Amino acid sequence: MAASVKILIAGGFGVGKTTMVGAISEIAPLRTEELITEVSTGVDDLSGVEQKHTTTVALDFGRITIDRDLVLYLFGTPGQDRFWFLWDELCRGALGAIVLADTRRLSNSFAAVDFFERRGLPFLIAVNCFDGAPRYTVDEVRDALDLDPNTPVILCDARDRPSAKAVLTHLVEYLIDRAARTPVTT
Repeated sequence: MAASVKILIAGGFGVGKTTMVGAISEIAPLRTEELITEVSTGVDDLSGVEQKHTTTVALDFGRITIDRDLVLYLFGTPGQDRFWFLWDELCRGALGAIVLADTRRLSNSFAAVDFFERRGLPFLIAVNCFDGAPRYTVDEVRDALDLDPNTPVILCDARDRPSAKAVLTHLVEYLIDRAARTPVTT
């Protein structure tokens, strides 16, 4: 029987979580997207993502089989503040998380970083390199987000399967490395 691992893909509104789950999943992803309507006017900040027409209202779900002994289950979180009550449930049982970041709205990443730091859930930052977005070095992003020096920061394109796969691989390697360095208590 294969071991299963739960991974969260989190971040602010419009950073590419649904896109990343779709790019990497070996199955047709489950999506809970709805149209953005005028009801969200004044509630959701669309600055920087004015062309966005849908939003995740619960979760995205995908799966990727690493080998016959390991299956990763991917859970994309909703990005809007009003749906963050779901994050605690989605976090339950997760081994780690990817926090997608958008350099056009990097400050939107603080809440996700704080969420995972408070819960002690290991995560990495994956900067989704949007066309036309400002480019920063990994060190500049790390400094801007005031991250622990051991928290990985990598650049990616959430639309691109090999890039999304590299992010996932980096997270799994980070989790294995952390586990190897953590002393076992009896």
